[in-house]
Amino acid sequence: MLLVVRCLCVGVSRGKARDDGEAVKDNLHKECKCHGVSGSCTLKTCWTTLPDFRRIGDALYRRYKRAKLVEGYMGSRLRRPISLVLKRSKRPHRKPRRSHLVYLEKSPNYCDPDPSTGSLGTAGRSCNRSSQASEGCDLMCCGRGYNTHQYTREWQCSCKFHWCCHVECELCSERTEQYTCK
Repeated sequence: MLLVVRCLCVGVSRGKARDDGEAVKDNLHKECKCHGVSGSCTLKTCWTTLPDFRRIGDALYRRYKRAKLVEGYMGSRLRRPISLVLKRSKRPHRKPRRSHLVYLEKSPNYCDPDPSTGSLGTAGRSCNRSSQASEGCDLMCCGRGYNTHQYTREWQCSCKFHWCCHVECELCSERTEQYTCK
């Protein structure tokens, strides 16, 4: 059984690498430059250039959103008995197209607690109200909103060493806010 899982994973990762490469290849474009006196274009030089990363990322994201759930199928061929087939297809044993991005299982939902995976969910986690990245409250709190906690932070500051042998510090403080997911 371990061999089956290993074969499936290899097939999926190879497919992913192929799709990443196709996203770049499909978005290549040709650039040309003319050479000659006063722009007469007596000689034209052309080359293929890579698309900008935003365009590649957008293409991969579109494929990701249309990804197909697959499962391993034990075929009857002796040389390659295992293949990937679409899991929710109306036709049995239908293989995904080469252009499809595929996955073997759904991603876990990290928003809610899940004891089986050890995920504690995001309720109570600190978040950054001003960030749009993964640590930002909008994304991390999964649409549930966040609480604002105001507190006074204190620390020792302006410390000075006096001969011999003690250190005197002032006590500094500031009023600050912390945000946690509901």
